[in-house]
Amino acid sequence: MNAIEKQLYASPRNNSYMYIITGILLVLFIWSLSAVHLENMEESGLAIAKSILFGIVTPDLDLLLNFTTQGVIYLLVETIAIAFLGTIIGTILAIPLAFLSASNVVPKPVAFLTRLLLIFIRTIPSLVYGLMFIRVTGPGPFAGVLTVALISIGMLAKLFVDAIEDLDTSIFESMTSIGCTSFEKIRYGIIPQLFAMFLSIGIYRFDMNLREASILGLVGAGGIGAPLIFAMNAYRWNEVGSILIGLVVLIFIVELWSNHSRTKLIRG
Repeated sequence: MNAIEKQLYASPRNNSYMYIITGILLVLFIWSLSAVHLENMEESGLAIAKSILFGIVTPDLDLLLNFTTQGVIYLLVETIAIAFLGTIIGTILAIPLAFLSASNVVPKPVAFLTRLLLIFIRTIPSLVYGLMFIRVTGPGPFAGVLTVALISIGMLAKLFVDAIEDLDTSIFESMTSIGCTSFEKIRYGIIPQLFAMFLSIGIYRFDMNLREASILGLVGAGGIGAPLIFAMNAYRWNEVGSILIGLVVLIFIVELWSNHSRTKLIRG
C-alpha cells in the first residue's frame, strides 16, 4: 500500500496545464456572452413567448385529432414516410461508397478520393439541399425525400467505413483455404459481420432523419414543417401547440423504438 501511495505522490503534476486550459475556456465563454443582447428583447417578444406557451397548453384539438389531409396525424405520417424512404435510399447509396472508402478493401488513393466526396456531401446544410431540390422537383414531399437521402449518405458511409475496417479478416483466410468462391466469402464472411451493425446504424439515422424531415418542411419540402411555419406567421398559437405536441409525441415514440431495436441488434 505504501508503494502505491508513493507512486501516486510521485506522479507528475499538471496543474499549470490545467490552469491554462481553464483560462482559455473561461476567455472563450466570456467572449461568447458578447452575442447575448437582452436589451433587444421587447415587450411584444415576451408577449409572443407567453402566447406560444399558452398555445401548447391549450392546443387546437380539432386540428390535432383531424384525420384529413390537413390534420396533424396525416402530416406526421407524411413526415415519417419522407424520413423512412429517404433513409432507405441513402443507405443503399452509402453502402458502395463505404466500401470504396475503406482502405482495407480498395487502394488508398481511391479511398482518399471517396472520403473527400463524402466530406463535401456532409459539409452542405440540409436546408440548402432542400432549397436546391425544390428548384428541381418543385415543392412537396419528393424534394424532402431526395434531401433526406442525400444528407444521409455522408454520415452513413462514414459509420459504415468504421464497421468495414474493423472486419475480422482471419475468417477470409480460412474460407480461402477450403476453396470458397468470392461470392461465398461475401455471403458467409462479410454479410454476417456487417448486417446487424449496418441495420443498427440505419435505424439511428432514421431517428435523426425524422427531425430533419420536420425541419425541411419549413422550406416547402413536405412534412409537418410547412403548416408549423404558416401557423406561426399567422400567430395561430393554438395550431402551433397542436403541431408541436404531435411532433413531440411522434419523436418520443420513434426514440423508444429506435433505442430498443438498436440495443437488440447490438447485443444479438
